[in-house]
Amino acid sequence: MTSIVTNSAAIGALDTLRSINKSMEKTQGNISSGLRIQSASDNAAYWSIATTMRSDNKALGAVQDAIGLGAAKTDTAYTGLSSAIDVVSEIKKKLVAAREPGVDKDKINKELTELKNQLGSISQSSSFNGENWLYSASSATQAAGTKQMVGSFVRAADGTVSIKTISYDTSKSVLIDDKTGENGLLTKGTTVTQPSGTTTTTATYYLV
Repeated sequence: MTSIVTNSAAIGALDTLRSINKSMEKTQGNISSGLRIQSASDNAAYWSIATTMRSDNKALGAVQDAIGLGAAKTDTAYTGLSSAIDVVSEIKKKLVAAREPGVDKDKINKELTELKNQLGSISQSSSFNGENWLYSASSATQAAGTKQMVGSFVRAADGTVSIKTISYDTSKSVLIDDKTGENGLLTKGTTVTQPSGTTTTTATYYLV
């Protein structure tokens, strides 16, 4: 007759060692990953939330980069407009000075030409990442129109994700339009009333 001898104390100690070993493996895994919840088996609800948050965090990083790009485009256009305003103010001063008796008008005309050239340079150089909001040309890539910029990342209550954008119509800020002059703030004509004694009552002037 076969007899099996068991040692209850030894079996209990072995079970304890197995439990300790399993706990150590889990603790080592947590330490190496830096995550308390590593898989769904640890805690399904928390694991799902953590996975979603990590995914959203990566998306937010990409959105932040895109917002920075949009801000850089805006800053470039703003800097260009500020410079153009300074030049136009200088042109205004020259035109006022030209009405003074004895002024060298030929010299003023040359200065005005230089200032107009500056306006052209400012408009064409106000470009960032291939977009120019102050200058419009005949090519499709340089034509004025509505530009889209990433504005925000939104996760709705039902879990759906969407990217919100900000639209800006660059035709409102174009200074020079090489294709259609009337669309540019500086290239469109301005009709003024002629002084008395002239042959025509009105005249159209172009700054650039």
